[in-house]
Amino acid sequence: MYLEIIEILLRGFCVGVAASITVGPVAVLCIQRTLSKSRRSGIVSGLGVAAADTLMAMIAYFCYSMLQAQIDQYNQLLRVVAGIFVVIVGVYIFFQNPVPQIRRNRAGKTSLTQDFASIFGLTIANFVLVIPYILTFFAVFKISTIETFDVAGLGRGFLVIVGFFGGAILWWTSLAFLINLFRRRFRPRHMLTINHVAGIIIGVLGVYTILSTFFNLIPHGMLQA
Repeated sequence: MYLEIIEILLRGFCVGVAASITVGPVAVLCIQRTLSKSRRSGIVSGLGVAAADTLMAMIAYFCYSMLQAQIDQYNQLLRVVAGIFVVIVGVYIFFQNPVPQIRRNRAGKTSLTQDFASIFGLTIANFVLVIPYILTFFAVFKISTIETFDVAGLGRGFLVIVGFFGGAILWWTSLAFLINLFRRRFRPRHMLTINHVAGIIIGVLGVYTILSTFFNLIPHGMLQA
């Protein structure tokens, strides 16, 4: 039982991290605030993103559960599509240049509450892009969905969301601490390196998803032949 709980939490955690490591406009703003204001501002902004992403993860998980029958029927096809989508996202991140946006951003004098609220709203505003993105990683990491809306089913969903929130928080707080640690040495061009690493990780994850799906489709007897 405990191993199952840990596994569910870990899968949710992995989705939370994977869905957070894209270095887009929201991440650039968190980094900008860390550099221009303080580490606390960067962490609070990251918590705002994590909270918004977790809210959308709850919606995505609910939708994912409602489509359980279709997902089971076309599981292999959906995993291949999800893997291709993840590879495309990885390539996009790899070649994305956040330097101009960092230079355009200016951190004003705002409170921590305003930092949280503003970036929470900005993240929620992109729900059309974020929810499908999270759904894709639910498929990639084979997240178990709610089969029945009983205590056990809802408890499993709760664990997935808790894991997701934990993964998102770990990424954003780690990013703020890392940027603050190298504050004096950090240059906007270093964001390119972060993008390259993130793009490669996400791309490899997508390729692995595709290959593992095809290998699962091969009968065990053929592998031994």
